[in-house]
Amino acid sequence: MVGLLGGALGLAVPIIFGALGGVIGERVGVVNIAIEGQLLAGAFSAAVVSSITGVPLAGMVAAMVAGMLVALVLSVFAITYYVNQVIVGVVLNVLVIGVTSFLFSQVLAPNTALLNSPTRFQTLPIPVLGDIPLIGPIFFRQTLVVYIMYIAVFLVWWGMFRTKWGLRLRAVGEHPQAADTVGIKVAATRYWNMLLAGAIAGIGGSFFTLVSVPAFNREMTAGAGFIALAAVIFGKWDPIRATLAALLFGFASNLQGILGVIGSPVPSQFMLMLPYLVTIFAVAGLVGRSRPPAASGIPYEKQ
Repeated sequence: MVGLLGGALGLAVPIIFGALGGVIGERVGVVNIAIEGQLLAGAFSAAVVSSITGVPLAGMVAAMVAGMLVALVLSVFAITYYVNQVIVGVVLNVLVIGVTSFLFSQVLAPNTALLNSPTRFQTLPIPVLGDIPLIGPIFFRQTLVVYIMYIAVFLVWWGMFRTKWGLRLRAVGEHPQAADTVGIKVAATRYWNMLLAGAIAGIGGSFFTLVSVPAFNREMTAGAGFIALAAVIFGKWDPIRATLAALLFGFASNLQGILGVIGSPVPSQFMLMLPYLVTIFAVAGLVGRSRPPAASGIPYEKQ
């Protein structure tokens, strides 16, 4: 049970970071389709910087910067030039995949010892909490990235629904014209929050190379950004619910792997597709009402 739940948490960590970035983006009115690109850019940057410096924390900071750069490009086209956000996001994902794959084959592969051998975060058990039966080994014998995730989930939820920042963010995502009339700078609010979303997603990308796998590989995120988008929708654009949805995806992914190993008669693929089926039902309105922010994906042109 500890292995099953602990593995599920590990698989869900980058999805949770990506989902938080997606929630912030859509709540402020920008569909963050480029989560996949932000995760992949973060994984690549973290691997290179951690390999050069030998400091995993420096790799995490580099991953945040890489995620912010991808988010900045998306923001420029979506907010300033009113380009279709979905198209820009898809193009950015393909661009990041192409650039990182090229750099991997041309730069990282020939210089693996120098550029693709990152120093990883070590497990940091929390005293007392880590000794709690069942819960302790799963939640409190983790790395710094996982503990940052706990804090990030709480801060995003608390900030979004309990602070002036969150009120302005939600106002811009629901009715930007009304927000503009009361003095809120819509474009600036969207820019800063998209950069924040990119930084959070970048931390999720660093998990791949600084915790999970000790090297960068082509397309190693394996669609985690798109799963994060599904978690955002399934979680109804709420940070806590999106986190729970991401945990469900992680649990299903880990369970299907274990079922395949033990030779269970239940097809492992059936367990893997369950969260996606539930997401489809949620979007279709069959599992409660799922309504995105009113201005999500709609460029705002000041009159």
